[in-house]
Amino acid sequence: MSISPAWSDAVTAAQLFAVDPVGTGGVLLRSRAGPVRDRWMALLRAALPPDQPYKHLPLHIADGRLLGGLDLSATLLAGRPVAERGLLSEADGGVLVVAMAERLQSSTNVYLTAAMDAQETAVERDGLSLRMPARFGVVALDEGIDDEFAPAGLRDRLGFHLDLDQFAWRDTEDFPVELDAILAAREWLAGIKVESEQIEAICTAAAALGIVSLRAPLLAIRAAKASAALFDRRTIEQDDITLAARLVLAPRATVFPQQEPPDQSDEPPPPEPPPPPDDNSENNDQQEPPTPDLDKALDEVILAAVKAAMPPGVLEALRASAGRSRSRSAGKAGELQKSKKRGRPAGSLRGELRDGSKLNVIETLRAAAPWQPLRRRQAEGRPGSAPRVLVEKDDFRIARFKQRTETITIFVVDASGSAALHRLAEAKGAVELLLADCYVRRDQVAMVSFRGTIAEILLPPTRSLARAKRSLAGLPGGGGTPLAAGLDTAFMMADSIKRKGQTPTVIVLTDGRANIARDGAPGRPQAEEDAKTSARQFRVAGINAVVIDMSPRPGPQAEAFAKEMDARYLPLPHADATVLAQAVTAAARAG
Repeated sequence: MSISPAWSDAVTAAQLFAVDPVGTGGVLLRSRAGPVRDRWMALLRAALPPDQPYKHLPLHIADGRLLGGLDLSATLLAGRPVAERGLLSEADGGVLVVAMAERLQSSTNVYLTAAMDAQETAVERDGLSLRMPARFGVVALDEGIDDEFAPAGLRDRLGFHLDLDQFAWRDTEDFPVELDAILAAREWLAGIKVESEQIEAICTAAAALGIVSLRAPLLAIRAAKASAALFDRRTIEQDDITLAARLVLAPRATVFPQQEPPDQSDEPPPPEPPPPPDDNSENNDQQEPPTPDLDKALDEVILAAVKAAMPPGVLEALRASAGRSRSRSAGKAGELQKSKKRGRPAGSLRGELRDGSKLNVIETLRAAAPWQPLRRRQAEGRPGSAPRVLVEKDDFRIARFKQRTETITIFVVDASGSAALHRLAEAKGAVELLLADCYVRRDQVAMVSFRGTIAEILLPPTRSLARAKRSLAGLPGGGGTPLAAGLDTAFMMADSIKRKGQTPTVIVLTDGRANIARDGAPGRPQAEEDAKTSARQFRVAGINAVVIDMSPRPGPQAEAFAKEMDARYLPLPHADATVLAQAVTAAARAG
């Protein structure tokens, strides 16, 4: 069975991370759950010392458990504030495994990356002021598909980026892990120095690969030091530099490095050929073979190693994902909205029990705990036995929640002119495509049409595909272009949707050539002015909108009133229903 060299590099990355978890930052493991990932995690676990902390970070962990703070039960029993360590502090000196990193909450990501930078956690709450050490490495398990990625700030701090989805089970193998060698490498790591020429070469190679982050060269240097220590070397050699470049720089490359051709005018003349050998020389048979070019720049060697490590087509995928942070999936396009009763927990707030609010019992007791000694002394002189825990009105903490609102996409279709049949056909096709998976997207679709002198609602907000087909069948087209009337109708619907707590997205399909004013009178100048006035309503209300110019020859008219709407302008003269549906999905996510 032949083992892939890429799998060998993945195993080596696990060993280098085990040598220096804090210095290398960690490993971004892009892989779905399966036997390949389990094998790699088992190899990593075998490479770590048995007594080293190995913690798992839950996806929806509370801030108090993450950072630490007041130990509620111990405080209530002792009658004085008792602190407890958080998960980040408990992982000090070890490894923290973050499952489903692509869905990591933004607040958790902030606390995690801040602790990685400061190597400690700070707690200023519940009457406590603590500083606890938190030196750990991170293994981020990224199980995202398509456009889901772990947060960019976390990815940037992890030295090794591995994609295990490229491996089949037959391509992997259990490598023997020498724990004694890794422990010895940890002892030697601090004494290994890096030369200034090596630092310059790594930085030069990173710039040539289009890597703008300053952390990448630093992580590559730490990986090179770990490599030297692992292979029992006291100094960093070229092999360590090239290995670090393959594992750290190659996954971050965004451009393919091109070597500039040498300037022929400044090139020195070739050296003269050596004199012919002397046949009378006694040492003629002992001439040394020609030696390779040892003066080749180290940064060129690094670039050559990176090029060799790049599989075909990887740069195209990197360009597509460069700069993208974790994006919302299709079913999460709605805005986040505060809620008192349901949704994802979003902490607590001091308040009163009214309007259906829910009491957060744990946080209420946590707020009351530091005051128990004082309150018990004050209650000693009162008649009757004092309760075990004294809770006052100021201690009440109200639970807060956040939930994503429902998204409603409103198509505003120009049904006037000779191109009306084409626009209506593609719009109806896009509506049907979006409704086909509306239960996955959790949204609704509506349609407004304008032609002649009026605008009408063809399809109220709905999830029903059958209802949409009945409402959109046999729509007439032709006549004038009352663009202002269409925008006014769409705005009233969008404003009503927004007042209900939902998220409207307006998609306008037109060529922008308005010729019917708001009062129904013909005339292009007044019609264009009315259209701009109607368009400004969307900008003032902050409604997400997209203008799709479907004219065979897109002109400045549609782009002009798109600017008045503060909407994205997309000239798609030959768009079909599939392209329109994709544009709508992208607009909903961006909004």
